[in-house]
Amino acid sequence: MSLSSEARITAVNAAVEQLTRIWESILGIDSIQPDQDYFDLGGDSSLAVQMFAQIEKLFRVKLPLATLYEAPTISGLARILSGETASSGWSPLVPIQPEGSRPPFFCFHGAGGNVLNYQKLSEHLGPDQPFYGLQSPGLDGASQPLTSIEEMAALYIKEIRAVQPYGPYFLGGYCMGGTVAYEAAQQLTSTGETVAMLALLDTMNWHKIPLTFWSKSSHASQQVLFHAASLLDLNFADKVEFFKEKLESLRNRIPVWRGMLASMFAKPGSNEPSSPSVILGRIWRTNDQASWNYIPRPYPGTVTDIRPARQYRVFSKPDLKWDQLARGGQHVIVLPVYPASMLVEPFVAQLARSLRICMDEAISAGQQQEAPA
Repeated sequence: MSLSSEARITAVNAAVEQLTRIWESILGIDSIQPDQDYFDLGGDSSLAVQMFAQIEKLFRVKLPLATLYEAPTISGLARILSGETASSGWSPLVPIQPEGSRPPFFCFHGAGGNVLNYQKLSEHLGPDQPFYGLQSPGLDGASQPLTSIEEMAALYIKEIRAVQPYGPYFLGGYCMGGTVAYEAAQQLTSTGETVAMLALLDTMNWHKIPLTFWSKSSHASQQVLFHAASLLDLNFADKVEFFKEKLESLRNRIPVWRGMLASMFAKPGSNEPSSPSVILGRIWRTNDQASWNYIPRPYPGTVTDIRPARQYRVFSKPDLKWDQLARGGQHVIVLPVYPASMLVEPFVAQLARSLRICMDEAISAGQQQEAPA
C-alpha cells in the first residue's frame, strides 16, 4: 500500500470520527453507524443547516445542503470532505433521484429555497421515477437570490435542458414552487416546447391575496386548527409520525425566522460572512416578495391543481386558483388532507399516488398522439 493511499484512508477515518460526533449531537442519537442514511435517521432541512454550519467551521469547507442527496451517510460525506470523492458542487439543479426509465419530474423549490422537503415525495413515487429539484441561487452563500419569478424560471429552464434538452416536460412544485413551475411552463411553451404535465401542489395566485393583519391572523389561527384536525384523523402510529413531522417542520422555520430578524438588522454593505440562518432568512423574504409580485398570464395548456380538502379562509376565493388562466382546462384533484400536510408522512403517500396517476395519464396521452394514424 502506498503512502498516499494510507494517508487518504487516515483522512477518511478522521473525517468519519468527527462527522459521527456532529451527527450524534445534532440528531440526538447515540452510536450512529457510518452507513446509516441521514433521512432514515429523521434528519430534516433545519438540522441539516446546523450540521453543515458545524462542518464548515470544523473542516473549513462549505458544502451545499443538497450534498445530502449524493452523500446521505457519514461515510459518503467523509469521502467528500477528505478529498477521496469529488463533490458535484453547488447547482440550482439537484438530482434527488436521477435513476429510472420514466420521464423525469422537475420540482421547484418553495419560499424556503431548498428542496430537502421533496425527499419523501420522491421516495414514494418509486425508484423508477427520476426526480430533480430546483433550488434557489443564494443558498451557497456566495450569490444573491433572484428577485423575480420570471428570472428564476429562466435560470431553471437552462438547468433542466442540461438534463432533458427537449420536451415533453413534467413540471411541478409545492406552494410557491408551483408558481415558479407555472412560469417555467409559460416560457417553455412560448418556445414551442411541450409541457406534458404542470402540477401545482396547493399553489395560489398569490398576488391576489391581501396581506393584512386580519388575513395573517386568520391564517395563523386556522393553521393550528388544521394541524389538530389532521392529528385526530390518524391512528396512533400515524399520529406519532405526523407529530414528529410537524415538529421537524417547526424546527425548519426557527432558523429562518431567526435569520429574517438578523438580516433586517444587518449592516448594509458588510463584508462579514452571513450565518446559514441569515442566508435562509434572506432567501425566504426575497422568494416571498417575488411570489406576491408575480402576475401570471393565461397559460395555453392544462393545469393539474392538486389541493387539500379544506383551505384557509383567506385562500378560499375562487379567483385565487387557475380556472380562469388555464386555457387548456384545469384538472382538479382534491386530496383528503388539510393544508400544509400533503408533503409530510403519512399523507405524502397519497400525494405521490395521485401524482403518479397524473403522470401515467400524460405519458399515455403523449404516446397516443405520437402513434401513426
